[in-house]
Amino acid sequence: MWPKNFAKRLESWANLRQHCVDLDCESAVIEINSWWFCAPWCAYHLHWDDQVDWPDPWQLLSDDVYCPLARGLGILYTITLLDHADLQDACMIEYLGDNLVLVSQKKYILNWDPDQVLNISLGTSKPRRHVSQEEIKQKIR
Repeated sequence: MWPKNFAKRLESWANLRQHCVDLDCESAVIEINSWWFCAPWCAYHLHWDDQVDWPDPWQLLSDDVYCPLARGLGILYTITLLDHADLQDACMIEYLGDNLVLVSQKKYILNWDPDQVLNISLGTSKPRRHVSQEEIKQKIR
């Protein structure tokens, strides 16, 4: 169940990150994906064109409004803040209308399905937009 107030969301998010530090890569991304899919959904909140104005992770949790892009951003923030060597190449892309988080040399695809992390090739279509983990680190500082 999604925490109702900001303090509880922060605590739950910190617990998630602490738990995932010691997990193998696959287990960690499954836990992270599952946690963010518990967030309340809305159709539109963030847009790729407003990337410079995207909230930092704490503001995202405070706002408590999660469209698929906001959920993907939360996933990417969570991965970025983990001290997990296998998860240091994550990025988020807009791909055929979906906002996907790719991890471990694109081996894992998050923010697609609440019950599973995909391990498939995206094919030959190029993503429309892209944000790297390095770019996201700038928002966290």
